[in-house]
Amino acid sequence: MNQRLPEHVPVMPEEVVHWLRPQPGGRLVDGTVGGGGHTQRLAAEVGAGGLVIGLDRDPEALTRVEAVLRGKPVLLVESNYCELPEVLEQIEIEAVDGIVLDLGLSSDQLADGQRGFSFDSTGPLDLRYNPGEGEPAWRMVERLSEAHLAEVIWRYGEERFSRRIAAAVVKVRRENPIRTARQMAELVRRVVPKSTKSRIDPATRTFQALRIAVNDELKSLDIALERLPGCLKPGGRLAILSFHSLEDRRVKEAFRDDERYEVLTRRPVRPTPEEVAQNPRSRSAKLRVAARRPA
Repeated sequence: MNQRLPEHVPVMPEEVVHWLRPQPGGRLVDGTVGGGGHTQRLAAEVGAGGLVIGLDRDPEALTRVEAVLRGKPVLLVESNYCELPEVLEQIEIEAVDGIVLDLGLSSDQLADGQRGFSFDSTGPLDLRYNPGEGEPAWRMVERLSEAHLAEVIWRYGEERFSRRIAAAVVKVRRENPIRTARQMAELVRRVVPKSTKSRIDPATRTFQALRIAVNDELKSLDIALERLPGCLKPGGRLAILSFHSLEDRRVKEAFRDDERYEVLTRRPVRPTPEEVAQNPRSRSAKLRVAARRPA
């Protein structure tokens, strides 16, 4: 297991603290610990009398961040954020004052050459947050029919060349199994025209689709949006950072349509130009916040 310290830079930490309004002695949840950036900020605000419960599906992320958070009022739990009700029941906490979810991929996961998150990784095309759950992406790419693979790439990546990519995959895998991230990225780059208007790598949408599929990310988000109001005290706040339209649309609609939520951000909060310059991965981030209405 990788023991290096986390490198991930948290997105919009000042805005998260501003909207969650952590108070000394408060109890908060970081449902996606990652590199621990948001967790550290919240722990500093609640102080020794408070508690931040940090969840993550990735056991390596928790291992990396443990040393950074040692001595702080933080409890780390390996769990999917949609399982928060069970986590709170286990530690005998009825409800919390605030929850933050950062749905983005962490820099630490991208830097791990054995996980397949980086396009140029020569390691396995895995893409799972928890290597002990589900199947790796290379196996999905190997077994799905051309039509099914095209559907996955279109539905979760909104990639308009999904059929072309799926056809190329099926053709290539007959002779040479696709096992690494680099193989997959190079295949996509060969068949998807590079845009002259965007700096985004042509493989981005395909990798997003495969990652969402193997981790059931949208299902987890849908379940969480339904269950998390029950974990908040009246007036407690839920802040969600999303990075693509599939996530943001779900958050926006849940906050609007579920009567338990009171929308606090009529429009999503975006990172400042200064933050984007310092942390380019923040450029697509959208922060939406809602409060739990009284029962």
